[in-house]
Amino acid sequence: MSLPRLSQLTSLLRSAVSLTLRRNIGISAVVFNKAKELDPIQKLFLDKIRDYNGKSKAAGGIVDAGPEFQRNMSEEEAKLQRLYGGGDLTKFPDFKFPEPKFE
Repeated sequence: MSLPRLSQLTSLLRSAVSLTLRRNIGISAVVFNKAKELDPIQKLFLDKIRDYNGKSKAAGGIVDAGPEFQRNMSEEEAKLQRLYGGGDLTKFPDFKFPEPKFE
């Protein structure tokens, strides 16, 4: 074999090995992160989010929303309905684009 051909094969082999190692290290990092225990701050954060999610489902909306919040919310909804012509503000708008008529 000639020297340039051998150099080309070693370069190709080197890049293939490099790619394989990068993929394996990337996959193993994900597996190790899932396997290890969360640190205490992450665990506390996730516990608080789960707790809030449970309270939110039980309350049916915003947690610890008092009558003042509900009054402000209804005032803002009324203001938006006046500004934008009414309708259901909790529903995504329904757009209709008619087909243009070409002659």
